[in-house]
Amino acid sequence: MLSFSQFPIPLFFFLSILLTFQQHCLANCHVDDETGLLGFKSGIKSDPSGLLSSWKAGTDCCKWSGISCGDNNRVTSLSIGGQPDKNQILSGTITPSLSKLKMLTSISLTNLKNLAGTPNFLLSFPNIQIVYLENNKLSGQIPPKIGNLTQLIALSFLGNKLTGPIPSSIGQLTQLSQLKLGDNLLTGTIPNTFNKLKSLSYLSLEKNQLSGSIPNFFNSLSNLRILTLSHNKFTGNIPSSITALAPILRFLEVGHNYLSGKIPDFLGKFRALDTLDLSYNRFSGTVPKTFANLTKIFNLDLSHNVLVDPFPTLFVKGIESLDLSYNNFHLNTIPSWVTSSPIIYSLKLAKCGIKIKLDDWIPKTTYFYDYIDLSDNEITGSPIGLLNKTDLLIGFYAAGNKLKFDLEKMKIVKTLKELDLSRNMVYGKVPKEISGLNKLNLSSNHLSGQLPPTKFKANSFAGNKDLCGSPLPPCKKA
Repeated sequence: MLSFSQFPIPLFFFLSILLTFQQHCLANCHVDDETGLLGFKSGIKSDPSGLLSSWKAGTDCCKWSGISCGDNNRVTSLSIGGQPDKNQILSGTITPSLSKLKMLTSISLTNLKNLAGTPNFLLSFPNIQIVYLENNKLSGQIPPKIGNLTQLIALSFLGNKLTGPIPSSIGQLTQLSQLKLGDNLLTGTIPNTFNKLKSLSYLSLEKNQLSGSIPNFFNSLSNLRILTLSHNKFTGNIPSSITALAPILRFLEVGHNYLSGKIPDFLGKFRALDTLDLSYNRFSGTVPKTFANLTKIFNLDLSHNVLVDPFPTLFVKGIESLDLSYNNFHLNTIPSWVTSSPIIYSLKLAKCGIKIKLDDWIPKTTYFYDYIDLSDNEITGSPIGLLNKTDLLIGFYAAGNKLKFDLEKMKIVKTLKELDLSRNMVYGKVPKEISGLNKLNLSSNHLSGQLPPTKFKANSFAGNKDLCGSPLPPCKKA
């Protein structure tokens, strides 16, 4: 019978060999995957919350945080999500070593804030199906050959710093359901090859520098439910082929462009529409009467156009957000379908020709209101009855009216961050609660007395001749 004493091998050396062997057996993931992931980690210069703390050489990378493996112990999924408000971020650069993950089918690196690099490494993943590289600092261009990744069903570069054109090869991604390229620095036009994306349900191109007309290819995109093109430089009209989406489209956002002409009547056919944003364009004429058919609309923004009366009556069950500001409307009153909404949280009717006594306006609910903007109308009375019933208000704007009330009697809720009552007839003293606001304008009123301690500059209080104290001139001694 053999015994350890027959061999001149120290026991601790034998045990160390055994331990190493056990660790090797436990390290089940493929060596290329481990090398590729550790190479990625080496490119990370800061990981304050330890998102990658479990990524250690010699351990099973299939058990690392954010990693999933298939039956063959090859890495198939990499998913790391940050929370910048909790300092869960990564600072560094994506290294080419990730290309070793040949069996990867899904990659999600989102909200990591300071993760840089280019998206070129994606071309190394022939089996990739899902790509979410959102809210990071990726730069460079979208790879022209991205169309070679024909198994993609979701592709998102939302919230980065990508430049250059949108590659026409994206039209080869015929299985694509989601395409999110918003909030980058992309230029050029929307490729006509997008008409091949027949499975597309979500198209996000907002907040870029795209130009030209919106292509008239929506007859081919019969599954599209979300279309966001706002904050670009698009010109021309809303294309007629978009009527093909009338039964299913839920979000249509084309605000902050250079679109012109009349709002087309066919938008009234979009009975499933939840959100319609046509703001900050050059639309003219009247709002179509067919808008009465938009019974499911929750969010409607037509602000900052050149629209004129009459505004149609809507038959909505409950509007959540409405903005008709800065057109050429003369509504005279706040529409009844707004007043009766049980769920409204944002109402913006600045310069809409409203002539009411605010005390007489009694909405069905005030609890949910976040924002109310009634600036530049001919509104009289006092907002005290309205505002004293709000608990969640963030912003109240009523500049340029004929409001007359004692400011000290107005409730300033803890949530309120912005208040503009300039160019009215507000009187009384300025309450100390204004110190909790972020923005304030009380200029051109009839306020008096000494200001409480404030961080705001003199222009917030200018035009109140009986108001004094820092940052205004000191009060006169009696």
